[in-house]
Amino acid sequence: MTVPTPPNAGLDLDVVVDVPRFDGLAAEWDDLVLAAPRPSPFLLHAWVSAWWRHFGAGSDLAVVTARRDGELVGVAPMVIFRTRGFRVCRFLGGYESALGDLLVVDPDDDRVPAALMERLRMLRFDYLDAFGIPAGGPMARWAHSHDLKMLRRVESPVLDMPGGWTAAYESRTSSKRRSLHRRRLRQLSELGEVEWTVASGGDEVVAELEHAFLIYALRWHGRPDGSTFGTLDGRSFHREGARALAEQGAVRIVTLRIGGKPVAFQYFFVLAGTMYVHRLAFDPAFAHRSPGQIALIHALETASSERVTRVEFLGGDERYKMELADRLEPMHQAIGLPRGPIPALAVRALLRLITTRQRLKRISWLHKLYQERLGPIRRLVRRGLPEVERPKARY
Repeated sequence: MTVPTPPNAGLDLDVVVDVPRFDGLAAEWDDLVLAAPRPSPFLLHAWVSAWWRHFGAGSDLAVVTARRDGELVGVAPMVIFRTRGFRVCRFLGGYESALGDLLVVDPDDDRVPAALMERLRMLRFDYLDAFGIPAGGPMARWAHSHDLKMLRRVESPVLDMPGGWTAAYESRTSSKRRSLHRRRLRQLSELGEVEWTVASGGDEVVAELEHAFLIYALRWHGRPDGSTFGTLDGRSFHREGARALAEQGAVRIVTLRIGGKPVAFQYFFVLAGTMYVHRLAFDPAFAHRSPGQIALIHALETASSERVTRVEFLGGDERYKMELADRLEPMHQAIGLPRGPIPALAVRALLRLITTRQRLKRISWLHKLYQERLGPIRRLVRRGLPEVERPKARY
């Protein structure tokens, strides 16, 4: 149903709840993605529509659109999940929606975001829980004056390399560190012929994904992994989503092989002159020779050769990212807009849970214990408990 806004706004608002109409937004939708200060490949229409097909069962599309004189000028890319007895409004992409935000033709005009959010609030949900929001974006600005709490969640390191990768590498690392990287590559070559492949076409990307899935499973076996990349549904989604974006020229998978054996990969996106690091892993049998770090360096060099001048590492502030990054540009989680006293209690409980978890994570020995020692116990416990949803911060 189309709902006119006040005449001075000049907008017609609509809520898209069916797949055919959602599919019909593709071309206009991607123009809005590219208009953002930090365009998110995770919001490209082909990506979120593939995600919906694989993860949307039992949920409702709730895509709010704004048009001015027939032109699409804003989208709230939302979905309403049913979880633990609540109807929760989230971004399409769920907790893996890195750089999720309202999509608007003019990021500096707050009138369209305000209209989108006011229309969104009219929908039937218990509270909003949106993950991946950049600071200073349309939703973040709207949240400051409304009942929507913004929590800093992941640090999201960023590297600018206007002069190319070689200049950035020499600027960000010491000669000793670069010498170590060269030595690690020589050590890898002692184990067999070093071979690099860069997949970018649809068929070759899907083929390399199969190797990536195997390497990823080896790397994260017995360790906590909040992403869906290692799940059956996640693999099916990536086969479809990566192929679709590869056909738009936006996907790369760099694979390192030693003696013909895939031992590390870097799976990333290229969009609007920016590299977005998405998934990476290495075979732990080769860990002492740093194949993951060497593969990252090669991926950065590859992206630079394609005139990429900015790198979004996304995720946390791990040391291997921070030694290359210029700064942090954190992503946030927006929680709030409860409908009634019981949803308000749920919102307060969720906020307390997140802040408590963040405090505990800063205690290094507890974090290490959770990461490295409690894997078998966690797996036993999970067999008897319902799945607990949490943000997937490993991009």
